[in-house]
Parts: sequence; C-alpha cells; structure tokens
Amino acid sequence: MAEFLEGLSLFPLALTFGTYQIGLWCQKKWKSPLLNPILIAVVLTIGVILLCGIDLQVYQTGASGISWLLTPATVCLALPLYKQIKILKKHLPAILTGILAGTVTSLVFIFALCKLLSLDDALTISLLPKSITTAIGMVLSEQSGGYGSLTTAAIIITGNLGNLAGSMLCKLFRLTEPIAQGVALGTASHVVGTTRANELGELQGAVSSLSLAIAGIVTVIVFPLVIHFI
Repeated sequence: MAEFLEGLSLFPLALTFGTYQIGLWCQKKWKSPLLNPILIAVVLTIGVILLCGIDLQVYQTGASGISWLLTPATVCLALPLYKQIKILKKHLPAILTGILAGTVTSLVFIFALCKLLSLDDALTISLLPKSITTAIGMVLSEQSGGYGSLTTAAIIITGNLGNLAGSMLCKLFRLTEPIAQGVALGTASHVVGTTRANELGELQGAVSSLSLAIAGIVTVIVFPLVIHFI
C-alpha cells in the first residue's frame, strides 16, 4: 500500500486538501471552535501517513507546492485592511503599541522559559519565532541555526491554540473592544488566529491582519537582539 501511494505524485496534495475539506465540513456541521479545520487536517494527515507507512520525505516533497502559496495568501490579508483603513488610522498609535508589547513579551518570555528549562541553543532559536507566520518564522529559525521543522510545529500549535482559546480568553479578561481583540489574536497567533478574528467581526479581522504583519516585522528586528544573549 505504501509503495503504491508513494508512486502517486498527486497523493500528498490530495491528502492535504482532502483532510482540510473534512475539517471544514466538521466545523460547518458542528459549529465548534474546537473543530479547527487546520488542526483536523494535521491530525488526519499524520494518521494516514502512520497508518499506511508512507515515507515522510515523500509526502513533504509531494506537498511542497503548498508552501509556495503561503506568501501570496498572507498578502491577500491586505483586503480587510483596505476596507477598514479609516478606523485603523484613527487608532494606529494604540494598535502599534499593543503589537510591540505583545511581540516583545512573547520573545522575552520564550527566551526566559527556554533558559529556565536548560534547552540548548538550537531549540531556543527554533521556538522563539512561534507567534509569526511560517513563511517568516522558518527563515529566521534556519538562518540562525534552529530547526525549521520544529519552528513550523511550534507556529502551527500556537496558531491553533489562539484559534481555540482566543475567544474564551477575551471573555475571561473582559476584552470586548474589537480593536483590542484583533491585536491580541493577530499578534499572538498569526494567520490562524486571524481566521478566528474574522469570525468575530470584520474590524477584528482587519486589525488582526495588520497585527500579524507588523508583528512579523518587529520579530525580524528584535529576534537577532534576543539570540545575541543565547
């Protein structure tokens, strides 16, 4: 079975898109934030790979084309920004302050936690860019001596946690202002958190899109300063 599936060049893409469609169907049917399409796709894809004994390198090679879509997909998030540009301009100082505080706090906290747990340098570098998009995080990690695959896993987990728990945390801390919700989700959990922000409202989605983009830029600037202390 494994040899047959590995011989099908389109199987990795079909598996990836197929499991994601199952995730979308589950979310639409049961309307639960716990049924995140990306999380379902990841779990099902791993299950199929393990069950059928498919070589991981074969799957990664076959599905590599998906990574080409990461950058243009991120750029498409500019559309909600354009629609809400007047409101964003009005609250820009507060938005930028929130993004800067959230990004720096994330980097410092992860750095301190890694030091507390005595993780080696490569692991620390790999985990630091956990709250930005994969397209930026992987490059930062690999160029600095980290593990790109571990960084990707950390980014996916962070995004899904933000998607699942973001709304509940906003309610818990009485964070009802749409702009504050957007900043929190976009800064902490990048694109996946932004999908949740879009579900909360168009303004939240626009602010979250802006936040993930600026958080990525801030991380690129602050990241070398943090790893200098490793």
